[in-house]
Amino acid sequence: MQPPHQITREEINNLVDRSYAKVRLDPEIGPIFNAAIDDWPAHLSLLKDFWSTVLLTERSYKGDPLSKHLELSLDPAHFARWLTLFAETAREVMSPEDAEFIIGKSHRIAENFKAAIAYNRGDAPPLSIFRAPVPKP
Repeated sequence: MQPPHQITREEINNLVDRSYAKVRLDPEIGPIFNAAIDDWPAHLSLLKDFWSTVLLTERSYKGDPLSKHLELSLDPAHFARWLTLFAETAREVMSPEDAEFIIGKSHRIAENFKAAIAYNRGDAPPLSIFRAPVPKP
């Protein structure tokens, strides 16, 4: 799925800067982020590369974001709060169509991260395997 129009690197930079300014000040998730990140300018640059890779497919991000999140004590409420702040900011700085596109991407990424964290903690439910019906002869 492609965004409604070509999202620019400047738009991504603005989204990242503004959303993480909110995250850093947020009483619920700010302390987690502020304790984990020593160099905010470097981290913001990394996040801009990540989102540019996700949205522009420019492959500027080189890293493993999941492993970094596995090191943190995150629970579903933390993801929900981050998603709320990110969506709020996307709607402030992007066109409505682009904001919804980016919000959708963020939700899919968060769902994957939450599932991996649950699995890593041993909290994941057993996987059910879908088997296609076998046609009768």
